[in-house]
Amino acid sequence: MTCMLRYLNFMGFNERTIETVTHGRYLVDGREPGSPVLAGFHGYAESVEIQFERLQAIAGADPWIVLSVQGLHRFYRGRFNDVVASWMTRQDRDIAIADNTMYVTKVIDTVANEYSANSKRVLAGFSQGVSMAFRCAAGYGRSVDGVVALGGDVPPELDAPALARIRTVLLARGTRDELYTAEKLETDERRLRAAGVNVQVLSFDAGHEWTGEFNEAAARYLQSIR
Repeated sequence: MTCMLRYLNFMGFNERTIETVTHGRYLVDGREPGSPVLAGFHGYAESVEIQFERLQAIAGADPWIVLSVQGLHRFYRGRFNDVVASWMTRQDRDIAIADNTMYVTKVIDTVANEYSANSKRVLAGFSQGVSMAFRCAAGYGRSVDGVVALGGDVPPELDAPALARIRTVLLARGTRDELYTAEKLETDERRLRAAGVNVQVLSFDAGHEWTGEFNEAAARYLQSIR
């Protein structure tokens, strides 16, 4: 097995990383052959079930193959027994980005082949999952038809040519969201438009949350792509 090693002199020790095999978890609701794929990515300390329920709640998701992917980094939430996950931390960030992109791409391609999906792909992320949606869209083997982004940033490392691989984006935030501010949304909108992406911007009365009002907007967006 090919190993990727990184050396760091620290207090007389060498810090290294090594590639290994792991397994990820996803939920899928398949439709009739020839349907498009809607793939979703949860936020920090959430589970795959949470994002799956969000996607299924979108009325426009009915003709889609609904797929929710769970982050590889699992942990218990607080003192409870709920198993949740995150996508990455600041540690070994570049390696984690590469691992996550490869993992998610494999999941989407596996599901698309299994359910004989058509060529349309839309990726939907909430909070930390937004960055994952954009990274996957930019690193996918071909252009992605759309990204649904609520309450999270466009990753800083994605340049204009990478973002240009995305055709359309629904970029949204709650007006009371203190994590994803209006200034961040404006910056992301400018970056996407500069890359030639067709952007729909939505601000609605909510905090850092996925709401029924957002479901309705996301459904209309999916119908415009369908």
